[in-house]
Amino acid sequence: MARIAGVDLPKNKRGEIGLTYIYGIGSSSAQRILAKNGIDFNTKVKDWNDDQIAAIRGTIAEEYKIEGELRSSVQTNIKRLMDIGCYRGIRMPVHVRVRRKL
Repeated sequence: MARIAGVDLPKNKRGEIGLTYIYGIGSSSAQRILAKNGIDFNTKVKDWNDDQIAAIRGTIAEEYKIEGELRSSVQTNIKRLMDIGCYRGIRMPVHVRVRRKL
């Protein structure tokens, strides 16, 4: 089982799809990561060897902001927009606002 960035990747999925289980990596990023490391997109996660997993981990650590770091960055950006009172800060984070009881 491959564990990358604190996320257990599903072992029966193709590598391209398995990497998208990591917050911050979509399908195009997954393709870019696999192509850079010379891994076939259709190879299942369970068929990756330790060297391939280590190469993927290294690429992700060097080039991508993922999981907790990305989540905190997004929350900080939303908070900044709300604090300055811009239109996007008022409209965008509907889930953040406290709703009035009727």
